[in-house]
Amino acid sequence: MTDDSLPLEATLNLETATIPWRELQRFFAAGRAIAVAPELDLVKVGAELSRDNADQFKAWMEEGKVDAVSDAQAQAWFEADAEVWALVIKPYVLVQGHQ
Repeated sequence: MTDDSLPLEATLNLETATIPWRELQRFFAAGRAIAVAPELDLVKVGAELSRDNADQFKAWMEEGKVDAVSDAQAQAWFEADAEVWALVIKPYVLVQGHQ
């Protein structure tokens, strides 16, 4: 649900949640789980994805700050029964481990 009277970032902020990584396995299996480095603002990354800002995403990817969740990271989160911050920007889910 979105509220058109709110700025995009405010709307996305309301849509973030902490969720067990195990519940996101289907997104990972489908290649739709995107890891966001802890130093980035998850909502800002989501806003840029919503805006289809390819240049910003390319820069973050080149810096290693945004990329598909790796097999190693997925396995570590699974084994730790970790909870992650998540934000769905269809068809992707952005995930960020707790610092």
